[in-house]
Amino acid sequence: MTTSAPARWTAALPVRLDRRYLPVLGTFVVLALMLVVGGTRYDNFLTPAVVSNLFINNAHLVVLAVGMTFVILTGGIDLSVGAVLALSTVVTAALLQAGWPVPVVLPLAVGVGTVIGLAHGLMIHYFQVQPFVATLAGMFFARGLCFLIAPESIAIGDPAFVGLASWVQIAGQWRMTSSVLIALIVLGLAFLVLHLTRFGRTVYAIGGGEQSALLMGLPVARTKVLAYVVSGTCAGLGGLLFAMYSRSGYSLTGVAMELDAIAAVVIGGTLLTGGTGFVLGSVLGVLVLGLIQTIITFEGTLSSWWTRIVIGVLLLVFVLLQRALSLRRT
Repeated sequence: MTTSAPARWTAALPVRLDRRYLPVLGTFVVLALMLVVGGTRYDNFLTPAVVSNLFINNAHLVVLAVGMTFVILTGGIDLSVGAVLALSTVVTAALLQAGWPVPVVLPLAVGVGTVIGLAHGLMIHYFQVQPFVATLAGMFFARGLCFLIAPESIAIGDPAFVGLASWVQIAGQWRMTSSVLIALIVLGLAFLVLHLTRFGRTVYAIGGGEQSALLMGLPVARTKVLAYVVSGTCAGLGGLLFAMYSRSGYSLTGVAMELDAIAAVVIGGTLLTGGTGFVLGSVLGVLVLGLIQTIITFEGTLSSWWTRIVIGVLLLVFVLLQRALSLRRT
């Protein structure tokens, strides 16, 4: 019996969708299992206060992971985001200490990351510098500027900034900060850009094959540069959110935080080779990382280094899963 073409397409569609969403589904299952295990093992684990703190403590990492998703989707990498985050906190604290008004300081702190991201994009596309090398140079540059501006930690005591950073009680034990609200807005905008705009479709196309994207007449140069601008801007904004969280600027803030952002993106289902992934999956990856730390804190008897061990194991598992899916698709 011969099957019609529409019937064959309909039968094949769920298979393609399952393969596409399987890594994200795996991340969601891991997150759900961790919540179940934590809620069963520890008292007061699944409480509004714990869930609220999970978002409050990781708002800056959510923004970093969103920016990193754009870069990795193009097949690139950005090793500078931790150092740029630190530079943003130092710039914020130093300018506020000097008496600059908050409405001027906020865009300057974010703009530092935008400029560095633009430099990365120009070097990578027009000068053919490898993303690893270009962003590594940016990491050293940003970290060096931190120590030139402020060798020691700078406390932030500006009343307007402190008021902006304070949390509010929503209902019962549920809490919300301006950092969480900004992170959620950035997440929503990133989702809309990646899935509903030509720029977002081009990002996916470049990751799928840059030469093919060029042959299709897509604006590859502009899109690649803008992807790194987005990452740099998110790093600058992440630094601003971290300054709100810690009420200080410090040159050693964010050391190895770029690895946390990359791990969150990969655990969230984005392929390191580019072309496949979802920004919502990256946020699930951030929540998984935050929940690992929360469980270890509740356990009390475990060293904090177990956080890195568990993250390493999860990262390896998800990379192997991605590799298996890629081989199956091929």
